[in-house]
Amino acid sequence: MRHATDPDHVIAVSTIVARQRSTSGAAAIGAVWGIGHTMTILAVGTGIIVFGWVIPPRLGLSMEWSVGVMLVLLGFMNLRVIIPPSRSKHVHAHAHEHGDYVHTHVHGHDPEAHSHAPDATPLGWLDRHFGALGLYRFARPLLVGIVHGLAGSAAVALLVLTTIHDPRWAIVYLAIFGVGTIVGMMIMTMLITLPFGFLSPRGLRIASGAISLAFGLFIAYRIGIVDGLFTGHPHWTPE
Repeated sequence: MRHATDPDHVIAVSTIVARQRSTSGAAAIGAVWGIGHTMTILAVGTGIIVFGWVIPPRLGLSMEWSVGVMLVLLGFMNLRVIIPPSRSKHVHAHAHEHGDYVHTHVHGHDPEAHSHAPDATPLGWLDRHFGALGLYRFARPLLVGIVHGLAGSAAVALLVLTTIHDPRWAIVYLAIFGVGTIVGMMIMTMLITLPFGFLSPRGLRIASGAISLAFGLFIAYRIGIVDGLFTGHPHWTPE
């Protein structure tokens, strides 16, 4: 449960939960994130414990660097709301969004007319046909959880190996660790939604996007330059 409160985990989930207005929806997002994280922990951790996989430093750094890149992307996706629409009175190319879908087409304001219905977009089509499927609605937190699991699986598996030498019990440990992560992230996402009633959705998306972007750039720089991922001498100690 403490692992679920790591800054990179909380920031990544906050960018997704900022779109939610209900506690139950936020808890579901946290649970799906935890499931994705646990899937990777079990898969990679089992390989390390049972089959003796050795992760080279450059590969280990790459997995952790992917978390920084993902935080940058999540930040950009939330910060799209601050892009102002064009105010020209003439016909022009205008970028706008339908939910998570942003696109550009030519239109005018005399009077303003939209060239298509709000749901006549790729995401609108997907929402109509797959919106009832849980995995579709929660694809983003699941993917984020999987990426985070890649970055932390080696550290968790090595921690288990130092204390539990029986592979069967070591895997049980990983499973319990995963359950704790799921419960911890559910609690964390529910707590994140508490102040939502006092803040605007736009402000929340901007704040979470800015924090995610800044922290993602920091992680990417630290791993890529300081830890040597993009230099000739990478040094990696799983944390």
